Amino acid sequence: MTPNVVGWKRELPMFPLGSVALPGVALPLQVFEPRYRALVMTCLTEDRLFGSVLIDRGSEVGGGDHRCDAGSLIRIIQSEELPDGRWAVVGIGVERLRIVEWLPDDPFPRCIAEAWADGEPTGTTAELVGRTLEATLGLMVRLGIDYADLSSRPDLDPDPSIASFQLAALSPLGPLDRLQALKSVDPDSRLRFLLASIEDQTATLDAIDTLNGEDNATQ
Repeated sequence: MTPNVVGWKRELPMFPLGSVALPGVALPLQVFEPRYRALVMTCLTEDRLFGSVLIDRGSEVGGGDHRCDAGSLIRIIQSEELPDGRWAVVGIGVERLRIVEWLPDDPFPRCIAEAWADGEPTGTTAELVGRTLEATLGLMVRLGIDYADLSSRPDLDPDPSIASFQLAALSPLGPLDRLQALKSVDPDSRLRFLLASIEDQTATLDAIDTLNGEDNATQ
């Protein structure tokens, strides 16, 4: 199966996670549970592809989780089996997918999935990418989140669709907000959602700073 072909539909090994995997974004994994070690070994003997969706209820370990119906196709780009049997794996998000049907977890989670193409960018997408990046880095500074070098800019993919997913990963948002970004119909909608979320967080911080300033002034 060749990724990015419109209309593909296939059975996929699935790795549900407590975080949202996104296209164009690296996904490092430490794989220790036997069923997911089996998943990795299966992928490495086939096409190195699996899917990932967010667990919105339950745990990554032991099963019994409730899984979302949208996620990303992941390709394994690095893998190493460790002496204790664990696997260190790095994947990269390829594109979005939708779940058609969950299959029995035998020996690991599996489903029938289909490609979910992103909408087309518009003439305003590049401007939205720039605004969202500036707002994201500004909020990270306010929150004290360490970024490797805030004097430079992250290398975003030239494809605005992939860049919008990368900004969703970079932004200090929770998993449900990242899921909402993943499900946005096109890059512009995704970037506007991210920008609005970041501006809301920034406004909250401004209000807290104002209250703290008023409290200090009255002491």
